[in-house]
Amino acid sequence: MLLAIDTSTGTSVALVDPERGVLAEHTVADTRRHAEVIGALIERVLAETGVGPREVSGVVAGMGPGPFTGLRVGIAAARAFAVGIDRPVLPLASHDAVAFASARAGQMRPILVVTDARRRELAWSSYGLPDADGLPVRLAGPSLILAAELGEAGPPAAGLEGDFDRIDASEIPAGALGLLAAARRARGDIADTVEPLYLRAPDVTLSTPKRVTG
Repeated sequence: MLLAIDTSTGTSVALVDPERGVLAEHTVADTRRHAEVIGALIERVLAETGVGPREVSGVVAGMGPGPFTGLRVGIAAARAFAVGIDRPVLPLASHDAVAFASARAGQMRPILVVTDARRRELAWSSYGLPDADGLPVRLAGPSLILAAELGEAGPPAAGLEGDFDRIDASEIPAGALGLLAAARRARGDIADTVEPLYLRAPDVTLSTPKRVTG
């Protein structure tokens, strides 16, 4: 079983089993209360399923794209939980979960996944048709674009030709994130080190100390 955590938009936590699917999933849409709710959501999915922490075989972390503050809450929680039970962290791009959910729902055309990046910007990733195993095939992204510049044809760098579907995702489903991680893990193509996809530097930076001369 895998515990999946994503805080790139709201906060979503799920417990999944590769054979039985999503066992429990809970999401809080608030994009600014990640730290306040994530612990309770983890406890809730474990309590609902009766699964003990050490029965979890890995922790899936949604790596964004997302704002710095919210995204790092989920990644830190995933890493801390994994360390506590001596299990691996399985990192995945959050947009891939949206594409995977679309594939499971019968996706028939390429898609453009879009999430709010704040400051009048959008984060996007483009995907072709799923591969032979039904897993998403990312063409380009994640990247940022001004909301006013995203037209019907999609970003110029997206590699989308012809008809495609645009998915504006207000939430990243942790259940889909976990099932995608399980599928990729089974065929051995999940990375063990992936940098968070902040796309933008944090708002607060350390100032350069002033040089004192005597």
